[in-house]
Amino acid sequence: MRKSIRLVSIIAALAALAALLSSCTTAVTTDTATTSSGSSTVSFIIMIGFIVVLFVLMYFLTIRPQRKRQQDQAKMINELQRGDRVVTIGGMIGTIESVSEDSVVLKTDGGTTMRFLKSAIATKTAQDK
Repeated sequence: MRKSIRLVSIIAALAALAALLSSCTTAVTTDTATTSSGSSTVSFIIMIGFIVVLFVLMYFLTIRPQRKRQQDQAKMINELQRGDRVVTIGGMIGTIESVSEDSVVLKTDGGTTMRFLKSAIATKTAQDK
């Protein structure tokens, strides 16, 4: 909800900026030869500016948050230790019995032990026992 409101306000600001810049380009000069070449240059600069603004928006709305989630996930995986209660990407819930370089052994509530890759761990859960 918050992101959509933020995105709508950014789009509205861009539309207002476009209207302002287009009104400024019509009043640049009255000479017809200068106006046609000057307005085409100004409109090209405006177009390039919008492309740059769109790339910046894409970075801050999609790429940056995704990178932060990946860093948080990697940090969580590196901090796994015996006794942590975790949920796998397949939905298995268990307690870590042992940790090796690339895998963990989980013990479920039924007493079954299973080996999973560390990359298969989705989240840590609160210790309820």
